[in-house]
Formats: sequence, structure tokens, C-alpha cells
Amino acid sequence: MGKPTGFKEFKRASLEHEPAESRVKHFKEFEKRFHREDAKVQAARCMDCGIPFCHGDTGCPVQNYIPEWNDLVYKNHWKEALENLLSTNNFPEFTGRLCPAPCETACTLGINEEPVTIKAIERTIIDKGWEEGWIKPRMPQVLTGKKVAVVGSGPSGLAAAQQLCRAGHIVTVFEKNDRIGGLLRYGIPDFKLDKSLIDRRIEQMQIEGVEFKTNVHVGKNIPAKELVRMYDAVVLAGGSEKPRDIAIPGRELKGIHFAMEFLPLQNKVNAGDNLTDQITAAGKDVVIIGGGDTGSDCVGTSNRQGAKSVTQIEVLPMPPNERPNSTPWPYWPMILRTSSSHEEGVERKWSINTKSFIGNERGEVIALQCVQVKFENGKLIEIPGTEFVLKADLVLIAAGFVHPIHEGMLNELKGIGLELDQRGNVKAEFGENENAHATNLEKVFACGDMRRGQSLIVWAIAEGRKCASAVHSFLMQENSIEENAA
Repeated sequence: MGKPTGFKEFKRASLEHEPAESRVKHFKEFEKRFHREDAKVQAARCMDCGIPFCHGDTGCPVQNYIPEWNDLVYKNHWKEALENLLSTNNFPEFTGRLCPAPCETACTLGINEEPVTIKAIERTIIDKGWEEGWIKPRMPQVLTGKKVAVVGSGPSGLAAAQQLCRAGHIVTVFEKNDRIGGLLRYGIPDFKLDKSLIDRRIEQMQIEGVEFKTNVHVGKNIPAKELVRMYDAVVLAGGSEKPRDIAIPGRELKGIHFAMEFLPLQNKVNAGDNLTDQITAAGKDVVIIGGGDTGSDCVGTSNRQGAKSVTQIEVLPMPPNERPNSTPWPYWPMILRTSSSHEEGVERKWSINTKSFIGNERGEVIALQCVQVKFENGKLIEIPGTEFVLKADLVLIAAGFVHPIHEGMLNELKGIGLELDQRGNVKAEFGENENAHATNLEKVFACGDMRRGQSLIVWAIAEGRKCASAVHSFLMQENSIEENAA
């Protein structure tokens, strides 16, 4: 603990943002990291609480040593703070930008004060590390000769690949898209994550020895059984990509798309691709169905494309502003959250259910037939007399994801015995034991959203690291893998 009275003296500060009216004119990152002295002051607020809930599973899935690197930042030991941070998290530049920071809602100071700005300090540490040239490739000390295939290059696949490569294994990552990054590349808008940050990590991992193969769709243009035959272990890290649909009249109309049909195209355009079939919100009345992060990303992208209006509707009631009794500290509270995209312009509607889509004579969507609803005894009930029509030229469905895509790889592996759980995810052992992340097929492991369902990027990284440990134990018949720094 750097300053015993720090949390009494200093108020919480947030990262500075470019004004909304100017940032909606571009797709670049608009959040700025702390200056050195600002980070030191904010780190001083860490109160040496004795039992740091921010560090445990409740607060941080990768179990960052948050109090330790806060203390190091306060004492201006930036390189040591970086080494501490990288000992538990392979990619802090991703979580420092994209994580909703459950660590902060678990902060002990947050019981009766504003919590420590953990996420902002994390980003400041890692960005300074890159700028100072402190982050170098870490070559494996010993080569094992064991070959591992990782299917999927999202955060879980990348974390697993880097850990396994540093342990001395020969790692090949297979990605169905034309660029590496998975959700990071094509699910997250550029204004939240500049894609050069991914490219920088990929270059580092290639120097370390990881081989990347793009445009390789396992289960389509390469048999999954072939990977099982050729490699000593296979890691399934393909994510949860089956979107939750809305089966109501008019769903077949033109102009209704899933969010993940809409968002990746803008990222491709930003990357320089020449698209002729881009779905655009320019000049349109946009309605987004779903109130989560993906819906928020659709809001920000629609405004930058020049939407005429943007409305976001959610079937659940509006959350409270304060932490409710149902989610006490240190748990993640169900409260109203306003994202930076919401600040840029959107009308949010709560307790709204869509009954049907209305189209014109050309088969194009022009409106939604909606009704206000309430929940009673766990049942959704329409409120009589509250029906209304909501104008829309473009409808984006952002209602979440139900499970991994089964067609192709998973169906092929099911044919040789792979088991799925009741939710349709790949069934693999939970826990910290040596069988964690192993499927019922020998040599085949699973991690990330493909195993646990749709979740956070920080959970994906944690899953990838733990899966790498399980694979290493399997390959070497050892108890654990060294928790290599990133």
C-alpha cells in the first residue's frame, strides 16, 4: 500500500474522452490513457483492504494482482508493475479497453465510496510498456516436439496458443476468417479497439513461434478429424457464434439483420476492403433489438455511418441506478449502464416486446409492431392498450448468442463421439484439476465461449490460459504449466 490515506484524500477520476460531437465523425479510438502523475494518484486510492476481492474470481477471472501493481505504480516502479500485470494476463491492452471491469464493482472501497479506477490504470501500464519498448517476445526455453492445433483466434485461442508456445510446444492457430483476431477483429468496433493492437500481438507471437493460418475453416475446407489425427492435441476455441433469433411474423423482410452481420462489415471497410454489399445505417431510421454491449456497439457504428435516428429497445425493465439487494457487493450489480455509444445519441426504450415486423410492397421492413410488457411470476405479460408502431428502415438483432455453431466442425466431431452440454456448448470439465477443459474425446480440449457460453473477453483469456495448462499436463504428464508472463 503506497499511501495509507490515499483513498481518503483523492477522488476517483476517469479517462478523458474526445467530445461526442467530434468522435462520431471517425472510427478511431477516442479514449486517452492517464498521464503518469494522474495514474499515480489513482493508484494511491487502493486501500490495502486485507482481502482484495478485486483479485479473486468474483472480481477478476485472470486473477490480476491488482493491489500489487497499484502499489508499484504509486511508487513509480512502472516496469515492475508491467511485469506483475503480464504474469496473469496475456493481453492487458484488450481488457484495459474492453473489459466491463467486474474488479471495480468488487473493490472494497466501492462499498461506500467510488471504487479504484483499476481498468484505467491497467491500460495505462500496458500502453506505457509498449511505448517504452519493454514488451519483448519470450522464446521457449525448451522445445518439446509436441504439436498443438488451436481452432479459433479470438482471445481464448490466442491466450492458449501463446502459453503453449512458450511452454515449448509447436502451435498452429487455424482461423476461418481472412484476418486473425476472431471477436476482437470483427466483433468489436475500431473506435473501441484499434486493430493495430491485435497486429502487434500477432507479430510478437509469430516471433515466439506460433504459426497462423487464415481462411482455413475447420469442418469445411479441412476435416476436423484430420486435425485430431495429425496433432498431439487440439484446442477448440471457436467462440459462441449462433445468434439468438426472433421468430415473429415479418422476420423474412429485407433490412433485418443480426448485429454480427452488420458490425464486421464496417471493420472490413476500415481495414481497406472494398465491399459492394455493406449493410449501412446511413440516412435510415435504425432500431436495435437488445440492450447489451453488442447492441451498444451497433448504436455507435450506426451514428458514425450517419443514421437518421437510432432507437434501442429491450424487453427487460430499466435497471435501477443504485446497486439492488439482489446483487450485493462484491457481485456484479444489475444497474443502469450508459456506454460511450449511448452518450453519442440514441433513444432507449425498456420493457418493450416486438410482436411483428411490418413491410412494404417491395418486401422491405418499414416498422415494428411493439407492445409494452411486464414480468409477473417470471412470465412476460403484455400490458393492454400499450401497442404502438416504431418506424424502421434497418433493424439490427442484438439479442445475444445461444451456443457455438454446430454445422461443420462440431457436427463432424459429434460423429466420432464429441459430447455437448444441455445448452449446446462443447462439454468439457470445469475446475482447476488436471482434466479441466478436456472433452470426452482424447486429445481434444475446449475453452472460451465455445465451452462456457457467451461471456467476457477477460473470461476468454482466463479460459485460454487454464486450457493451455491442461493441454500441457496432458502432453507432458506433468501437474501444471508455468504461468508464463505475456
